[in-house]
Amino acid sequence: MGSLDANPAAAYAAFAADVEPFRPLDADDVRSYLHKAVDFVYDYYKSVESLPVLPGVEPGYLLRLLQSAPPSSSAPFDIAMKELREAVVPGMTHWASPNFFAFFPATNSAAAIAGELIASAMNTVGFTWQAAPAATELEVLALDWLAQLLGLPASFMNRTVAGGRGTGGGVILGTTSEAMLVTLVAARDAALRRSGSNGVAGITRLTVYAADQTHSTFFKACRLAGFDPANIRSIPTGAETDYGLDPARLLEAMQADADAGLVPTYVCATVGTTSSNAVDPVGAVADVAARFAAWVHVDAAYAGSACICPEFRHHLDGVERVDSISMSPHKWLMTCLDCTCLYVRDTHRLTGSLETNPEYLKNHASDSGEVTDLKDMQVGVGRRFRGLKLWMVMRTYGVAKLQEHIRSDVAMAKVFEDLVRGDDRFEVVVPRNFALVCFRIRAGAGAAAATEEDADEANRELMERLNKTGKAYVAHTVVGGRFVLRFAVGSSLQEEHHVRSAWELIKKTTTEMMN
Repeated sequence: MGSLDANPAAAYAAFAADVEPFRPLDADDVRSYLHKAVDFVYDYYKSVESLPVLPGVEPGYLLRLLQSAPPSSSAPFDIAMKELREAVVPGMTHWASPNFFAFFPATNSAAAIAGELIASAMNTVGFTWQAAPAATELEVLALDWLAQLLGLPASFMNRTVAGGRGTGGGVILGTTSEAMLVTLVAARDAALRRSGSNGVAGITRLTVYAADQTHSTFFKACRLAGFDPANIRSIPTGAETDYGLDPARLLEAMQADADAGLVPTYVCATVGTTSSNAVDPVGAVADVAARFAAWVHVDAAYAGSACICPEFRHHLDGVERVDSISMSPHKWLMTCLDCTCLYVRDTHRLTGSLETNPEYLKNHASDSGEVTDLKDMQVGVGRRFRGLKLWMVMRTYGVAKLQEHIRSDVAMAKVFEDLVRGDDRFEVVVPRNFALVCFRIRAGAGAAAATEEDADEANRELMERLNKTGKAYVAHTVVGGRFVLRFAVGSSLQEEHHVRSAWELIKKTTTEMMN
């Protein structure tokens, strides 16, 4: 055996005497690093408009630029920042670019970034009220503020305006997927109890429903919650309902399942579907589901933000009769990822399925019933201080500025829609809702798009050519069996001249294709 084995304590003491101790939270380093990081963020936002929106890199590019083995020794922070600028940034798709029109926006703001920074620095883990009282209460407050802006009934609030305890409440989760999953689990357990099932033995009889325009994450969450894929009903939609869920078709499907001895359990209605921004009729869907005591969840991830404006609030009419609703301020309310707000009308239905109560987390506050431990409204136990950035955004900008932000984006989308309608080579495929325009080169617009099939190929080529320029980024979907381009307005840096420039690029590229 060597000398280190003979006297390890002495060997370590000799080693430590010659080495500067490692202090990862040295206050001077924190200040220095953050100043450099803030300078990077400032430079990034000042220059992002000039960067290619979609990077021209190939898979595996980064491994060729950065060392493949972890560094064995420390390096100055400036080295990491240099590699960030030279290797990482050129491979980024710039969602912050004002020329980003794909998917839905991922909005941000100075207040949200500051809130995220401070929350990360505090690094609190707020699984129970006692573990982080202010973090829990600020999240509750921010959620109740947002519920008031959305015009949700008091039953969805943690605290009513009058100061009393509501029957329901909210929690901030990471994504809509999580909101769907936890409510599916609660609905599953309620249906099993209602049907007299012993444990989960009756789960094969439970059925769930959504329109065929519903986000694919719903069908994934259903499988994770244990529902038989054969019992997941995708209700067809069509142009006659602007691709929204038809309550008559929903009733027909639910009644057929009930007649066959199955148990209708959960219906997902969407306000602002990803493909076409279709809106399912919330109140009518709730009325149908009530016949079968099925849980109704409203996915308003994107368009829920618009409902803080009175002129869009009607899209949530009937929400008082649903069991849960979620919306994501990280999409359109200037609060950076991740921030999905889930509200439930009866908190106990959710916590009854998700609650954990190990001895090491027991405390007087939880036992008193005066607080809701947010760990019991999510899949995991640990949780970040998500409420700070949402509160920062609302506290800093106020209702008027938030509404101005939504209305400005909708107005810019209307400008784009009018430009499309003014060019007879194009068509708007579905009526515009909110700030998404679904359009395409129409069949018959020229030899390159003579038939519907030709038009599909022409639109695919148009999208690819646009995105390769780096001057704009658009995405696509399929609506009514046809390839359609999606133009989503809402990037935080976007102004009307960006929308008009994108349209000029679309026109120019289309002309080049057709000549």
